[in-house]
Amino acid sequence: MTKFKVLALGFIACICFSCGNDPVPKPKGYLRLDYPPAKYIETENDLPFIFEKNTLAPHVRKVKTDEKTGSLGINIDYPALKGTIYLTYIKVTDDNLMTLIRESQNLTQEHTQKADIIEGNLYENPEHRVYGMFYEIGGNAASQSQFYVTDSINHFLNGSLYFYAKPNYDSILPAADYLKKDIRHIMETLKWK
Repeated sequence: MTKFKVLALGFIACICFSCGNDPVPKPKGYLRLDYPPAKYIETENDLPFIFEKNTLAPHVRKVKTDEKTGSLGINIDYPALKGTIYLTYIKVTDDNLMTLIRESQNLTQEHTQKADIIEGNLYENPEHRVYGMFYEIGGNAASQSQFYVTDSINHFLNGSLYFYAKPNYDSILPAADYLKKDIRHIMETLKWK
């Protein structure tokens, strides 16, 4: 074979094997986040209720008290997940229960502009006199979970989950799912004092 034939064959082979698919841009990817299995311990505090919290939250802290209204703010911080469950306790009086329930429901409905879906689930525990609602909020809303519980006579507690970052549903979904289970566990283990 002559040099020309070898070169021509090499050139044709390069052309045949160099043709391929056009490059396609890859979609955005997010980190896969795995969290440890939840371990719960009962809170020891001077609050008007007790519950079990995840050990991933180092402590429960009171942030404000309003003697006039009988309200109390409590935070359960999750530094590893960059989120906090905000709780507000209010003493029930003869005329404020319906207002408290309506305000809690309105707080959840404020997320309808950004939320894809809001699902409410009724919660009842007659043994411990705990009744309320749990809301799951899907989409880029500021809060992914909210709830309220009451005994209808003396106690009312509402709570919301917020993250320290701008809401991007895809990126916070693993943490939001993990903390939804914790919120449900708080509701299920709550006992009034």
